[in-house]
Amino acid sequence: MSDNTFHEEPTVVVAYQSGFGHTAFLAEAVAAGARSGGAAVTLIRLGDLTDDDWQTLDTADAIIFGTATYMGNVSAAFQTFAEQTGRRCQQGTWRDKVAAGFTNSGCKSGDKLNSLVSLAVFAAQHHMHWINLGLGPGWNHSTASDDELNRLGFWLGAAAATDVDANPDQVHPADTATCEHLGRRVAEVTRQLVAGRAAAQAVTESVTAGA
Repeated sequence: MSDNTFHEEPTVVVAYQSGFGHTAFLAEAVAAGARSGGAAVTLIRLGDLTDDDWQTLDTADAIIFGTATYMGNVSAAFQTFAEQTGRRCQQGTWRDKVAAGFTNSGCKSGDKLNSLVSLAVFAAQHHMHWINLGLGPGWNHSTASDDELNRLGFWLGAAAATDVDANPDQVHPADTATCEHLGRRVAEVTRQLVAGRAAAQAVTESVTAGA
């Protein structure tokens, strides 16, 4: 089991796969939200990861996973990355880190929930703490608008629907804002968790010193 070290200023990695640029655009939104929540943020595009990339993942307080949804699940490129973490899973390298996820597809549904479930299970296999979206449903009554946060009605993570022939910067603004919200939420929860650990350690040390 790994003896993980956590930081006073939460460190968040956005680790994502993007085939046509849409998920990359959303990753930037997630990162912006996490920075606004007080986190130090690094973006890592999944592919040929360097030793430094792996070190950044291993030392982060939180990892937010992102992938396009292809054929109703995470992309093959993301799954390749997941399978490369097997030894880390066995060693508990990412144990007790915070985790969350986001995904994009061309359809409003596109079976994106299946991708989010896959991301959450992947995090669970690493013994990470999964953070949900923390938003109610948007765009679900007659006077609602598709400009509302969580317009697609996902709870496990953030989801976006982008026309397959759209440019990356044509991702729906509400989906971008929803991803920003996810990043900010993860940063805030991670900061609370890190502060709680520090407080618990201080109490333990005080009790031990007084024993």
